[in-house]
Amino acid sequence: MTDRLYSLFLVSLLFGTAAFAMPGEPAPSSKFYEVRIYYPTPGKYAEIVDRFRQYTTKIFEKHGMENIGYWTPTDTSRKELIYILAYPSREARDASWKAFGSDPEWKAVVAKTEANGKLVDHVDQIFMTEADISPKLKLAQKSPERIFELRTYTPAPGKLPNLVSRFRDHTINLFSKHGMTNVAYWVTEEKSGSDQAATTQPKLVYILAHPSEAAGKQHFDEFRKDPKWVAAKAESEKDGPLTTKVESVYMKPTDYSPIK
Repeated sequence: MTDRLYSLFLVSLLFGTAAFAMPGEPAPSSKFYEVRIYYPTPGKYAEIVDRFRQYTTKIFEKHGMENIGYWTPTDTSRKELIYILAYPSREARDASWKAFGSDPEWKAVVAKTEANGKLVDHVDQIFMTEADISPKLKLAQKSPERIFELRTYTPAPGKLPNLVSRFRDHTINLFSKHGMTNVAYWVTEEKSGSDQAATTQPKLVYILAHPSEAAGKQHFDEFRKDPKWVAAKAESEKDGPLTTKVESVYMKPTDYSPIK
């Protein structure tokens, strides 16, 4: 290994998922991303989905917010609207939302659509930056329509760099081998509490695309049984598991989603 490559290797260990790419690899986007999950008030699910269709996405664009994707869970018992926006920076995000909230056009939409009561009960937010392992995010609309899977990994304490390295060296290529499309990978930006112990460590969030939910589950089962994955997992977890929690949500894109 040359001195230059060795230095780059040390930097990657120190900074984990920082905006850093090895020679020949695309640098991660500097955009700031936000996942927003809307939980409607009872009976208002269709109305909140439709408000985005008719009004919200267009007003977002007016204020410099980039619509990445809009989805609803395939599990119809989960009444949620999940979407992702991108911004030039965190500061731009805050300025855009301030302008959006005070926009007379948006206020008129709210008054019109909420004449019979509020549409949204509460909203969850996840702030993210692009991981250096992420492929270039393409807002492609495939036919036939695909099903997407949002996966969130909570790393074991101090194990995020190891987890990202395993994805870089093994997981991403094995996903492709087993028919899964790597859409994008992010690292969350977590709030730090006043107490150092209260600081929440970043998570790894990514999206896969599948021909269908059934195909996605089948491909994942095949991936888990792949001897190369079994060996890579065992080797990477000699000192303990890399994750403490893995969450998965299968999602169907809305008709107005830029990515399908």
